[in-house]
Amino acid sequence: MRLNELAQLLQCKLEGDPNFEVLGVDRIETASPRMVTFIANRKYLSRLKQSKAGAVIADFKTEVNGRNVLRNANPYLTYAKALELFYRPYRPHPSISKDARIASTAKIGKDVFIGDYVTIDENVEIGDGSYIFSHAVISRGAKIGNQCVIHSHVSIREDVEIGNRVFIKNGAVIGTEGFGFARQEDGQHYKIIQTGRIIVEDDVEIGANTCIDRPAIGETRIRKGVKIDNLVQIGHASDIGENSILCAQVGLAGTTTIGKNVILSGQVGVAGHLEIGDNTVATAQTGIPNSVKEDSLISGYPAIDNRAWLKSSAVFVRLPDILRDLQALTAKVAELEKKLHASKKS
Repeated sequence: MRLNELAQLLQCKLEGDPNFEVLGVDRIETASPRMVTFIANRKYLSRLKQSKAGAVIADFKTEVNGRNVLRNANPYLTYAKALELFYRPYRPHPSISKDARIASTAKIGKDVFIGDYVTIDENVEIGDGSYIFSHAVISRGAKIGNQCVIHSHVSIREDVEIGNRVFIKNGAVIGTEGFGFARQEDGQHYKIIQTGRIIVEDDVEIGANTCIDRPAIGETRIRKGVKIDNLVQIGHASDIGENSILCAQVGLAGTTTIGKNVILSGQVGVAGHLEIGDNTVATAQTGIPNSVKEDSLISGYPAIDNRAWLKSSAVFVRLPDILRDLQALTAKVAELEKKLHASKKS
């Protein structure tokens, strides 16, 4: 593709050779002379100087040392759109495998792909243009919207509702029973039946081996545009607000309410029955034992303001030296007190 064609498709301002031929998109470090790369963070400028890339996607301020450049106010988003022009994800031709098990009461939409050994139970609904890959299990009464992609070994349990354009990756389990027990007089744990619903709204992505639990009553809801990474645990009766992001190994205890546009970085843990306000960002490995107001940036355990955490972290590495100095000072004070006490006696 010529660079001027690429610029038009990406709505970029072109600086350089309009006839330069681009073959694809690659990282700064590995891009060849016929590839386009991108720079969205100025800390990588030094790497760009060494890069062999023939063109670069950048903002309107970044100096690219005379290279062909496609300028856009949001270079990272532009890079994402450029990838779509050169690389298409695998999508098989719509068809239904003879080895799939589909109940007679199931309703299958138009242009659907159903792979080998898929199980679709009674009263399931599959929307138009959806893909169900091999060994997925769609249980009784589940509803899947249009243009969804359900990868291999996904389990969608009874009566779960999935919206349109939802991507669920390998091994995820949607609608497993929540973790609920009542303690009996003899100390044993009595299982609480989990009768609630799971609702996943439109344009949600759910990562591999993620688990979303159904509640005893009510619903667990994943709202529009939420993106969930791999190995995430979402407890029963939780509510995840629109366009929030949950990174790998995040864990939410039951009845957690997450606001809109929240980012929980890797291995963040949230205690149950809490509310996390809109636009909050929790950095990696933050432990959240209390509700958090909107627009917060928090870190550490227990979670505190990020700036306070950074200052505290700087002190942690000095604690052995501080302790040594404190012990020496304490010994010196004790020695002075001893001498003072002796002088008073004399």
